[in-house]
Amino acid sequence: METKAYMYVVQCSDGTLYTGYTTDIDRRLKTHNAGKGAKYTRPRLPVTLLYQEGFPDKRAAMSAEALFKKKTREEKLAYIKEQQDSLNHQKTP
Repeated sequence: METKAYMYVVQCSDGTLYTGYTTDIDRRLKTHNAGKGAKYTRPRLPVTLLYQEGFPDKRAAMSAEALFKKKTREEKLAYIKEQQDSLNHQKTP
């Protein structure tokens, strides 16, 4: 699968989470931390990338973002941990 868009989660300086989508993670993080990103993150800088997941197109990334935003904070953190554990397990021989 060629990745063309991402759903991402950042942690704000106050500990809250923000979820969005982008086609360029590095550029989006720089935009957030320059105070030109989402209205939510502007007073909560800096933000730190917690998680990113690639998708074949913008529509799929937006759909994943919408589903993720419906989760509670605990569910979001558990999902991120599961994905990271799964990735780490795949890397281990």
